[in-house]
Amino acid sequence: MKQCVRGATLAIALNMAGGALAAPGKPVPYWASLSQDEARMRVGPSLDYPSNWVYRRRDLPVKVVQVLGLWRKIEDPDGAQGWMHVRLLSDTPTAIVKADAAPLRQAAGDGAMALFRAEKGVVGRLSGCASGWCNFDVKGQRGFVKADQLWGATDK
Repeated sequence: MKQCVRGATLAIALNMAGGALAAPGKPVPYWASLSQDEARMRVGPSLDYPSNWVYRRRDLPVKVVQVLGLWRKIEDPDGAQGWMHVRLLSDTPTAIVKADAAPLRQAAGDGAMALFRAEKGVVGRLSGCASGWCNFDVKGQRGFVKADQLWGATDK
């Protein structure tokens, strides 16, 4: 009997620690990205609620607008809102191109040589933004893009 009580106590303690570790420790709203190749957004903060969207795009930027336990209410680039479990999200800073086409430049400046062009909807990882420009990486193709041509973690 003592082993059952100890096991239950340990399980409760681990569950509480998991919730504490999953807390963002930062005020909402904040930026996140999808950590999985497939992620379901639900209409409420539980697996009991139906999915209203299924995303099939790892690294898609989302804005976390509310936190409830291990669930995050997110907003996607199109403005749709719903709930995702914290395990489906990452702190990796990403962005999506919102302009029709965004040149990836060799340096942060309009006069810098354009290396590539990213079309609307292209998702990439950010390694920093400053003075209105972001270092943008799309599957190894890197360059600087104007921050106002992106939606995502460009305010960091």
